[in-house]
Amino acid sequence: MLFADRGYDHDRYRRLLDGRGIRPVIAERGQPHGTGPGTFHRVVERTISSLHGLRRPRIRWERRDDIHEAFLGIAVCLITHRHVQRRCRGR
Repeated sequence: MLFADRGYDHDRYRRLLDGRGIRPVIAERGQPHGTGPGTFHRVVERTISSLHGLRRPRIRWERRDDIHEAFLGIAVCLITHRHVQRRCRGR
């Protein structure tokens, strides 16, 4: 399954994905905003923005990929922990 925004709402893109066995979920032009694939898009953008807020993953100092990937994993754990803390305080 592939989520895409309105910019890819064209039969050509849908046929290419269908030919590869990928089910397209593409927002349709002319439909109101805030429904469909766009709701998932905001979650991804917010997560990437959170990753860029942490200096170590944003500025890559490590030459080795495995070390950089480890710092990305730590960053994701930290972001998740902060998110859970905010949710628990609200109750």
